[in-house]
Amino acid sequence: MRTELSTRLGIEHALFGFSPFPAVAAAVTRAGGLGVLGAVRYRAPAELAADLDWMQAHTGGLPWGLDVVMPATRVEGVTEADVEAMIPATHRRFVHDTLAEHGVPELAAGEAGGWRITGWLDEVARSQLDVAFDYPFALLANALGSPPADVIGRAHAHGALVAALAGSARHAVRHAEAGVDIVVAQGYEAGGHTGEIATMVLTPEVVRAVGPLPVLAAGGIGSGEQIAAGLALGAQGVWLGSVWLTTTEAGPLSPALTAKLLAAGSGDTVRSRALTGKPARQLRTAWTDAWDDPAGPGPLPMPLQGLLVAEALSRIHKYEVTPLLGTPVGQIVGRMDSVRGVQEVFDELTAGFERAVDRIARIAGRDG
Repeated sequence: MRTELSTRLGIEHALFGFSPFPAVAAAVTRAGGLGVLGAVRYRAPAELAADLDWMQAHTGGLPWGLDVVMPATRVEGVTEADVEAMIPATHRRFVHDTLAEHGVPELAAGEAGGWRITGWLDEVARSQLDVAFDYPFALLANALGSPPADVIGRAHAHGALVAALAGSARHAVRHAEAGVDIVVAQGYEAGGHTGEIATMVLTPEVVRAVGPLPVLAAGGIGSGEQIAAGLALGAQGVWLGSVWLTTTEAGPLSPALTAKLLAAGSGDTVRSRALTGKPARQLRTAWTDAWDDPAGPGPLPMPLQGLLVAEALSRIHKYEVTPLLGTPVGQIVGRMDSVRGVQEVFDELTAGFERAVDRIARIAGRDG
């Protein structure tokens, strides 16, 4: 699975694996792809530095990347406390009542409420980048549009390529104009924040809109045959995230959540604003149903919703309250029916890619 982009980055396969877990990202890199560590969950710079130290020590000098979430426009003087003060009391009561209905225990006195989805606040993302630029990452990706111009310039001076996710050709053109090097065309099927256009339609639209800028196909990809389809549509690689959630290296996931992922079908996800305030594909649960119920107050806009539900989600995950327990994941979850190592998944992807290429060669009468 070599393309011009994979050659430029010095990786064996044009497969980019996103994960919030360093062990997964490092394993993708060691397998011949490019592992991309999601930084949004890190609050303390020291925690991110520790995991980047680990990444550097476990990737054998091979390329890896970092994914941040930050707005293209900087808002000066706005702190997390300022934003949290905007949350209405009615929404706080709704969270309290929903948790009480399902018997979710309180956290212990003085216990922190876990990671809060605040990486899109400029001050948080920039503190992450101040740490990251001490490390030799090869790719900086931004999941919330084009990074600010100064960040793109800093990444280029660092010797890294810059990628941005796009849910439409219009967004992709804006990324190209902003100076990014790679556009990730993320289709409707993807886990996490996603738009309304399917990968099969979106990928060639983005390729046509920004070519010759390299494009990665993303969303609903979990087999080698789908990778081949993405490259056939003009992409120079693929971006995979959900498929790694049920790998052995994704150890921080609880057994209860892993069991729900293994049992889920492709129809068991929903695009909901319940997590962050922006539409994000995730497992459908009693939690997403409550927020999507017209009788409820409805989700707040980003970033208010993420701040509102942060402690609630920590409690749900800590106590493994199964009806409410969920995670961002794409429709490919229907294929994720066993726990395997990253290398085994990678081997299956490359083997499926070879089968697909051979099949097309036979159809075209070019099988030698």
